[in-house]
Amino acid sequence: MMSIAVCDDEILECLTITEKIGKVLKELNIPHVIRQFTSGTKLLKAAESFDLVFLDILMPDLDGMETARLFREKSCENMLVFLSASRKYVFDAYDVEAFWYLLKPLDMGKLKTVLIRAVEKTKKTSGDFIMVSKERQKIKLFLDDISYFEIMGRMIVVHGPEGNFTYYGRMGVLEESLLEKGFFRCHKSYLVNLKYVDGYNRQEIFLDTGEKIGIAKRRYELFCQEYLRFMRKNGGIL
Repeated sequence: MMSIAVCDDEILECLTITEKIGKVLKELNIPHVIRQFTSGTKLLKAAESFDLVFLDILMPDLDGMETARLFREKSCENMLVFLSASRKYVFDAYDVEAFWYLLKPLDMGKLKTVLIRAVEKTKKTSGDFIMVSKERQKIKLFLDDISYFEIMGRMIVVHGPEGNFTYYGRMGVLEESLLEKGFFRCHKSYLVNLKYVDGYNRQEIFLDTGEKIGIAKRRYELFCQEYLRFMRKNGGIL
């Protein structure tokens, strides 16, 4: 789901821009939600974080450029697209790391180009994750960082680049939640991330982290099929 904000002090203009963005994203079949704001102050007070923000430059009180600077001071990673009827602010946009600068009235072709590139960037930066509970806290674990899960008693051990992390859980439930996410239950004790597989034989899987994990005899053929499917899907084999 792509989250977008449109900020323009002219209510009708804000509505028109929103409709154009929605039309393009619908054509691209991209799930989205768009919120409208009529001032930079209201936008900055919004509780949610947006993937993409369309900012009119000329607004009373707090203009688009100053709104963008305040975003960056908060270390927000939002992609900012400036909207203006003039090219005179193009170079100012570089100072706040703008994603794009569009001239009004919006050209649908250029808007589509911007949205396609924004969607591509969002996909690259927003990896899949799971939420787990530990010590009454919810913790986010990004799947790309996990080489494999291991079950030890009632504890699940998460093996990642910064060491191991443990939490109470059930491997069967975890396995089900990771279907079609690139993980495979190669052994009753292990759930491996296929992107980390460097090689294997009938007894072991070799990971590119230098680790080795066991593979159950009854799971070997299915593992080979699943790994081949994974490689084809991710460009590792034709």
